[in-house]
Amino acid sequence: MSIEENIKGVKNNLPEGVTLIAVSKTKPISLIKEAYDFGIRDFGENKVQELVNKYDKLPDDIRWHMIGHLQRNKVKYIVGKVYLIHSLDSVRLLDEIEKQYKNGGKVCNALIQINIGKEESKTGIYLENLEELIKKCEQCTNVNIKGLMAVIPKGDERTCRMYFNQMKNIFDNLKRRKFKNIEMDILSMGMTHDYRYAVEEGSNMVRVGEGVFGKRDYNNK
Repeated sequence: MSIEENIKGVKNNLPEGVTLIAVSKTKPISLIKEAYDFGIRDFGENKVQELVNKYDKLPDDIRWHMIGHLQRNKVKYIVGKVYLIHSLDSVRLLDEIEKQYKNGGKVCNALIQINIGKEESKTGIYLENLEELIKKCEQCTNVNIKGLMAVIPKGDERTCRMYFNQMKNIFDNLKRRKFKNIEMDILSMGMTHDYRYAVEEGSNMVRVGEGVFGKRDYNNK
């Protein structure tokens, strides 16, 4: 299927109010332009260097999302270039984002990434450390928290829905509280193989790569 057909197929499964992020990591400029021409404006990258390399070669109305693990020594390169950081997962990273964005005279919009399955192979803050991070976020002047993000463990429909439901409950509980610099507007969860479940469980932002661009051709890398 073509990129246009893929985009139409995904969008047909998304209710109004759900944002589709086309995950463009490893994808060439030509394919990103193709998706752009079919109306996609939100693109997700995993690596800072790749995002920065693409930034100046593509239209400036693209909203770039940093969805991969963000190393503290790379934060300075994305100040003013990223619409939303999805992967805030520690106080140390928060401190660096606050410092670099303050230096650059910019305000960062970010999501707190929760490691809901406590997988050692994945980044994200554990639930028991969330309150500490929230308190630190309230002290920031250059970081605004817009919601939560999760990458759930691989599993069947039942386990996917269980983790998505847990995330929605955390999101809703935080939404009922009053914070400084923190709003619960965005719940970013769901990827190519599970985004339908995620949306049904309350996600309003999905990150779809293969479902938009097709399977990666490793022979043509």
